[in-house]
Amino acid sequence: MSDSKSQWLILLFLIIGLAGGIWFFLTIPEEPEPIVVPAQPQPVAVEPASPHYAVLPTPSPETGSPQLTPLPPLDDSDEAFVQALVDLFGIDIEELLVDTALIEKFVTTIDNLTRSHVAEKVRPLRRASGTFLVDTLDDGDVYAINPDSFMRYDTLVDLLVSSDADSLVSIYQRFYPLLQQSYVNLGYPDGYFNDRTVAVIDHLLETPQVEDPILLIRPHVLYEYADPQLEALSSGQKLLLRMGNRNAALVKQLLTKLRAQIAVAE
Repeated sequence: MSDSKSQWLILLFLIIGLAGGIWFFLTIPEEPEPIVVPAQPQPVAVEPASPHYAVLPTPSPETGSPQLTPLPPLDDSDEAFVQALVDLFGIDIEELLVDTALIEKFVTTIDNLTRSHVAEKVRPLRRASGTFLVDTLDDGDVYAINPDSFMRYDTLVDLLVSSDADSLVSIYQRFYPLLQQSYVNLGYPDGYFNDRTVAVIDHLLETPQVEDPILLIRPHVLYEYADPQLEALSSGQKLLLRMGNRNAALVKQLLTKLRAQIAVAE
């Protein structure tokens, strides 16, 4: 093979090799770009909301004073709770209380006082003694609450206002774990009964004072307030109206004292 032919052959192989190399280089798939996965935020542990108002612990008994017995289970708390109320209010309070599930009924009733109705089966107190009296006015379609009806609540109100507010708060603090447990069982797993109690007190303190006579109508079996604004009040506010201005004012004074002691900012 002549030199010229050899040179051309070598050149041809070089061109073919170079072309093949270029083709190989251009056809090699590129490394895929890494897929950047956004960092997932770590779940944040949600702490239960703190109570707005703290419940102070029961003060430790002084040296030499009888030690407090441990709280019983909620389902077995009636006897201890009644005894604490009797120690504060006297034996007469027993006649006003229902027989069973007192703490649960107290909690349920307080929770419902801002609503339109409190079912009798959940009330911790028996019906007020005496008869609800009304006076029929001239036209026969409108009635007025007879002032003697207010006296049905005198015994309960007098017991309440004659008690020592500090002692009442001490009972509240002592039994608060059971009150809170009952409130959670009522359907408020993240709620605090003390916050609810303060809110209910504030609501009751807003009850308007109505001068006598308080007028009623009777569209059906039950009486209703003739004034639509009064009829729209909650069950707790209507209860204060049924007590009369004297009793309602005394209850509001007691509620104000209690609020000052249990509405301690957290």
